[in-house]
Parts: sequence; structure tokens; C-alpha cells
Amino acid sequence: MSLEDVAQRARVSPATVSRVLNNIGVVKSSTRTRVLKAIEDLKYYPNAHARALAGGVSRTLGLIVSNLENPFFLDIFRVLEQEAHAHGYEVLVANTDYDSHRLNSTVRIMLGRRVAGMALVVSEVDPAILKELEERNIRTVVYDVGSPRRAILSIKSNYRKGIERVSEYLRSLGHKKFAFVGHHTALGPLGDRRGAFIEVMKRYSPELQFTTVADSDDYAGGRRAVQQLFASKFRPTAILCVNDFMAVGVLRQLRDMGMDVPAQVSVTGFDNITLSEVVYPALTTLHIPRDQIGRQIFESLTVQKQPAKTQQEIIITPELVVRESTGRAPGDA
Repeated sequence: MSLEDVAQRARVSPATVSRVLNNIGVVKSSTRTRVLKAIEDLKYYPNAHARALAGGVSRTLGLIVSNLENPFFLDIFRVLEQEAHAHGYEVLVANTDYDSHRLNSTVRIMLGRRVAGMALVVSEVDPAILKELEERNIRTVVYDVGSPRRAILSIKSNYRKGIERVSEYLRSLGHKKFAFVGHHTALGPLGDRRGAFIEVMKRYSPELQFTTVADSDDYAGGRRAVQQLFASKFRPTAILCVNDFMAVGVLRQLRDMGMDVPAQVSVTGFDNITLSEVVYPALTTLHIPRDQIGRQIFESLTVQKQPAKTQQEIIITPELVVRESTGRAPGDA
């Protein structure tokens, strides 16, 4: 079944069918209805990829994330997909598992698919990839990585401010022995979070004692991180986690070891995913607005005007959300 068949059935020109499919130009309501009816009757499925190769308007957006298993990334995808569906776009999503080589190959695959725009919500990136996207004038949004460039919007969370806020809160509760649970700390943005924690702790040294551990970005990684901590003989009264996903594993491992949270150990997360509200005890965390990020990505990739010639950057300041997983330090009056 071809576009010409639809045009013949609807008694219009192939150009009119194309305008309806691409939602461009002015088409009378009655004509649009007739074309859509012909498409439905003939079960015509336009080849979006072929249309893009032929110079048509692509209605496909690309989203590449580091770990789709982590609800933080999944939440952004869901919002982006909702916005895309409401406006006649589709979203191609890919997972890199924090592998920069995999990221590079995925970017090139999406470029081959002629995506209208691309979002990199990752912690690993090759600067050469960003340069290539800029040179190709591909509308791009990056989260957490790189610097803003022409046609590339950079969105970043102020992790330093977030860690400062949660650290000060825990200090106000009398805590003096801290641990940081992270993952993939060799990657820039994730190493920066660990570095921010160390910097804050050193401000109050020797009053405070601290250590850091790292494992995989998942529930099991959180559990293993706690095992590492206690194998080292260090006994923190407060554990700060790089995200909520790992924090859930930390909570479970502490419970399995007979530790009372927060009476013996306070635990905090980062992101404020839905799971942080329903775990026991409910997790004190720092809120990152994934819905806002998802909508901003869609708007930036689909806006009709030409990309701004000046560099664009959005900084998000995390907000502290206090719940039941934190309390006064053991023995603190």
C-alpha cells in the first residue's frame, strides 16, 4: 500500500496526504478527515525512516540514558514519551550501561535514523561526540555532562549544593561519622558528587570522620556497599547515597544486619523517585524534578524557531525532602 493509493482513495493529491501525515501546511478539516479515513481503511503505515531519508520532516526523537533500570531515567523517559505522543512524535530510547563506547555507537545509529533531536541523559560522554552533534547542527540536550554549546542545551543539577544541604541537616542532628555510597566514580559527574561530599566533610575535619565506598548503580550495589563499609570496621551513623536506587539496597542490607534505621544509622538518597516514599522507613532525599527535565527536553528538541546562537544552560538546585530514614545521632541528646 502506497501514499498514492491513499491519495486516490481520498480523492486528493499525494502532496495533500503528505501534509496531513507531517501535520504541516493548511488542510481543510473535511479533507483531513477524509485522508485519515482513507489511511485507516487501507491500513497504510508510512515509513517514517524512508520519509526522513528522502528529506521529509522527522518526527522521531532520540533519548540515550545510562541505566534504564534506575527509575530516575525511566521517569524522564515517561514524561518525554507522553509529550511526544501528544504532539505526534515517537521516541527511540537506548541504554548505555555507563559505557562511553556504547554511547558513541548509539549516537551514530540514531544519527543514521535521522532523528529530529537527541537527548543524552548520561554520566559518560566523549567530547568529540558533542562536537560532532554541534557541527551537524543536531538539536541536542545533555544532562549532567559537557558544557553548553550552540544548538546544545545543558541541564545540570547542583549536586554540590544538594550534598551541602543534606550534610548540614545531618550535622544538625549530631552526626559525626559519615559514609558516602556511590558508583562509577571514575566518570566525571559521578566523581564530582563524591568529590563534593569529601570537600564538605573536610571543612569540619577533624570534628567529622568519613569514608566513601562504591559499587554498581542498582539495588544490589547498595547492599554490597554496606557490606564493604562494615567489613572495613568503620561504623558510620549517617550514610549518604548518590541516588535513591542504591539507597533502597542500603536500607534493606542494614535491616538484614539487624541495624535500626534511623535509631542506629540515618540514610539519605538523591533524586526523590516514587520508590523513596514507599520503602520502609520512607527515605530522606533530595528532589530532582524529572517531570520538568522531560518536558524541557521535549520543548528544546521540537521548538519551531531556530536554536539560540548563545550557549544555554539550566541549573537545577535540589530540594531537601525529610522523611523517616533520618534521625538524631545515636547517643546525641
